[in-house]
Amino acid sequence: MKKRNALYIVFGLILLIGCSKDSDITSSNSSSTIDKSGNRLTTGASASDLLANANFDKLLIEIGYVSGNQPTTEAISNFEDFLRARTYKENIEFKYTPLTSPGEETLTLDEVVDLENKNRTEYNDGSTLAIYIYFADAPSDSDDPDKGTVTLGAVYRNTSMIAYEATIRDLANASSAVTVADVETATLFHEFGHLFGLVNLSTQSVNDHEDPDASNHCNVAGCLMRAELEFGTSLLKTMQNRASKGLASIPEFDSECLLDLQKYGGR
Repeated sequence: MKKRNALYIVFGLILLIGCSKDSDITSSNSSSTIDKSGNRLTTGASASDLLANANFDKLLIEIGYVSGNQPTTEAISNFEDFLRARTYKENIEFKYTPLTSPGEETLTLDEVVDLENKNRTEYNDGSTLAIYIYFADAPSDSDDPDKGTVTLGAVYRNTSMIAYEATIRDLANASSAVTVADVETATLFHEFGHLFGLVNLSTQSVNDHEDPDASNHCNVAGCLMRAELEFGTSLLKTMQNRASKGLASIPEFDSECLLDLQKYGGR
């Protein structure tokens, strides 16, 4: 596992646990100010707010995507169903923001944070909890294609995520049994599991089920939050094996992860 600014490579994805160093309250284009502090906390810090309705009863999910890298309609539909199944949010809105390419061959996490700071337009407002997901046209700088260690996505704040869409498409196109929508869906599900606080991310599990060899991942076989889905090749193999058995290609949360979600206000 590669450490960098408390960064963990997971599910062929990377997870950064920490806060941004830039100012929490900044001026908008108008004379008013936007309080961004609630969207710049550690990963998992908003688990209860995402799952329950005590403080926020609406989710506004801003999808910023480099032109030509918009996620599939099927994956976003699956994602919305997932959120409705696991949270008590009945009001879920998606906002799409097309963006120009940053023109980078690869992206570091610092560059990802900078891109969010530049492009994100939606932040918590009243009873609305805002999420930002950036769909990139460049791969992560931590990828090693020769070893099959490609990064599909990451969460790096309490309401922030990146999906490396170009890498997702390359991975899906290498298989006849797995679609782009499948890999996008798996990426969104797993990473949002971390935003929900799984496993022991700014939360504490009901029962101990964190993998001692892979921090913040589940030790129950077949769970969506297993670290064995760390690499792109492993992800494809897992999804293909499940599909060959007549199972849904994307794993689900196991009973222990579901108990944790329920503890913090989810279903």
